[in-house]
Amino acid sequence: MSKLTEEQKQRIQMIDYLAKQRGISRADLVAMLERTVREAARKAVRNYQNVDVQIDENVAITCVAKLTVVESIVDPSLEIDLGMARTQFPDAQLGDEVAWKIEVQDFGRIASQAARQVFTMGLQEAEKRHVVSQFEGQEGQLLTGTVSRKDKNGIWIDFGNAEGLMPPKACIPGESYELNDHITVMLKTLNPDKPGASLYVTRSSPEFVRRLFEREVSEISDGTVQIKGVAREPGYRTKIAVYSDQAKVDPVGACVGLRGQRVRMIVSELGGEKVDIINWNPDIKVFAENALKPAKLAKIYIEDTGMERILQVRVTEDQLSLSIGKKGQNARLAAKLLGWKINIEKIAPEEVPKENTMEEMIEQTTMMLSQACGIGLDAARVLVSNGYHSIEGLREASLEELMELDGIDADTAAKIVASVAPEQ
Repeated sequence: MSKLTEEQKQRIQMIDYLAKQRGISRADLVAMLERTVREAARKAVRNYQNVDVQIDENVAITCVAKLTVVESIVDPSLEIDLGMARTQFPDAQLGDEVAWKIEVQDFGRIASQAARQVFTMGLQEAEKRHVVSQFEGQEGQLLTGTVSRKDKNGIWIDFGNAEGLMPPKACIPGESYELNDHITVMLKTLNPDKPGASLYVTRSSPEFVRRLFEREVSEISDGTVQIKGVAREPGYRTKIAVYSDQAKVDPVGACVGLRGQRVRMIVSELGGEKVDIINWNPDIKVFAENALKPAKLAKIYIEDTGMERILQVRVTEDQLSLSIGKKGQNARLAAKLLGWKINIEKIAPEEVPKENTMEEMIEQTTMMLSQACGIGLDAARVLVSNGYHSIEGLREASLEELMELDGIDADTAAKIVASVAPEQ
């Protein structure tokens, strides 16, 4: 094994140091060094075009230019005269291609500067790819870091092993960020090979609010509660629709938390942004009523042409401004959440549908039970007066319990039990 020169030792130390400090593989650094030497060789003396560079495991550099032997040089970047060629290749003949050895120390100042630029750029690119590789597959996830600097491009955030940029449009309007502030953001995109930051992050995206709820509400993270949609105007207001297919779970209550603790944590993270949590419903009319709260709607008409879906909403005069919201925000966010266009108009008082009286509701329930069970109205009234207002409620009652009711005989009780029994 040949003894290493002092220059080789220095190169090895440099590569080992950079590999450890920047987290870049030794092989990538050697490849960068080869590109650096190749660029320097091309710009050295004759601006050689066909240059080959090889670096062995001891970082010994071999650099040659492939040149054609000619009698009279026309293109110095591709040709060498016969006399010069024979100083290295005594048997060279006109027309031969020779591998003309270039000594690194002969590169000159301009070539060396170009080489340093190439190496610096290569180092930055490799470092960028290494940083990005650590965050692959994490788009949409929350990250916490500290504000490291601010410039015209936005807010730069230090995550310990990487730095990300939050452009002005990705910031929450009205928020101020000071150096060394701790900050939570969502990773939006990775940028492995284009100019600019390696990571782009955001706090203004609706998905940022979704991720905060997933973090704070265990019922969402375990799938008990689902987020069906988020509409947001960052810094001002967010509407989030939630749903659970488990009857015993209140999705809105789960998101609000005990004494409002969960939603307060999220609102605090959003700098006081108002957050409306509403129940999602597959019935678009019910969903619209929930989405436009706190306004009370008088009527809703659906227009679905296939090309455009419109909800024509009618409200009383005292509910008009409430349904539209300040600068149209309530209606605008509701439309985003539903995915429907919403038109809100005032309705005359005489057009408002009257709510059913208690007597009317009792009579409607009586009629429903009479028809469903095949019994007379008098028997149905007995059921209603004893607290049986639905088929589901009657299914919970036994034959004996029904027979104990005044006005319900054994035959009627049996008919009721048979008629409400679930189909097998």
